[in-house]
Amino acid sequence: MLPQPLSDLRSAYRRHLLDDVVPFWERHSLDREYGGYFNSLDRAGAVYDGDKAVWLQGRAVWMFSKLYNTVDRRQSWLDAARLGYDFLVRHAFDSDGRMFFSLTREGKPLRKRRYYFSETFAAIAFAEYAQATGSDEAAERAKSVYRLIVDLYRHPDKLPPKVIPQTRQAKSHAIPMILLATSQEMRLLDSDPLYDEIAGEAVHQIVNQFMKPEMQALLETIGPNGEYLNTVEGRVVTPGHAIESAWFLMHEAQHRGDRSLVARAAQIIDWSLERGWDREYGGLYYFVDVEGKPPTQLEWDMKLWWPHTEALYATLLAHHLTGEQRFADWFAKLHEWSFGHFADPEYGEWYGYLHRDGSVSTPLKGGMWKGFFHLPRALWLIMRLLDRMDDESTAGGTA
Repeated sequence: MLPQPLSDLRSAYRRHLLDDVVPFWERHSLDREYGGYFNSLDRAGAVYDGDKAVWLQGRAVWMFSKLYNTVDRRQSWLDAARLGYDFLVRHAFDSDGRMFFSLTREGKPLRKRRYYFSETFAAIAFAEYAQATGSDEAAERAKSVYRLIVDLYRHPDKLPPKVIPQTRQAKSHAIPMILLATSQEMRLLDSDPLYDEIAGEAVHQIVNQFMKPEMQALLETIGPNGEYLNTVEGRVVTPGHAIESAWFLMHEAQHRGDRSLVARAAQIIDWSLERGWDREYGGLYYFVDVEGKPPTQLEWDMKLWWPHTEALYATLLAHHLTGEQRFADWFAKLHEWSFGHFADPEYGEWYGYLHRDGSVSTPLKGGMWKGFFHLPRALWLIMRLLDRMDDESTAGGTA
């Protein structure tokens, strides 16, 4: 069963998003002197480091723009989005067209990575901001960055390899996963057939290569053609990442009208919850070894905020699309555990990092990895899904 009646649940998620989480970031993260957003916020919202992660800047522009476009056309949200958009345009791009990973508060470059995650979040930020403002310039920036991402994806030799390819070739689940999510957002901007093409390639890789039915797992790292790598890296399952990928697949299934893809995504959620749920303390492990061997990541048994936010939305969506009661039961269990451990009723927002037993590891609310994204995105998605489910229930449909 769901933890509350639909109408009560939708009101609760709306309040948590709009009266708690969004105001926390509006009050504390906007850098009105230099532009962009402060990422590093302590429990009460005080800034403890002025450096800025570029991918979190893009994520916040997307989130503020999305709220403006879909929830309420508040000028304050559009102004907040503009603050980040202008900062990215002025400071985040290197001379080769690629983006930095981190900047000083003022916007001076600190670090550049071989991955293109900064670019993927800039593309969706620019696309959503373009829809909020009607800016042709922002739309062209979004499409230009997307084309750069596709070029780097199709020509990986343009980026330095992580592992010496002559010794071992491997590829990461994070790449097709982020390409799928980025392409889905870009579709909202225009009808370029490239989006469906790249999304199709991403789905094929996730479902036919990273997804291993014989292991009942979605792996994080495989060989170039889907080969199983019996190494520490090759055995890693990240339950939260797999579950997030599953709801991307479900969105794609809705776009295509493909019930079989819904079923495959539901399998990934089932496997990931079975492997990832801590039966002693509750919550999702961060990393799991697919063969049950000792995880080497020292944080493997910590409970992080983002796998739980992804699992909340994924289980509710799976329940909605499949009608299976087990997903509603999982949503209720995740809801109770997450709000009982991560939420901070005194200062707002969620803690990001808990020990295995659910006690707080560090009281920070933001850092170079945690920003205005996973939690508000999940709350927004759940709120909208509950709206649809409640409307369908009221109209005599099935929830």
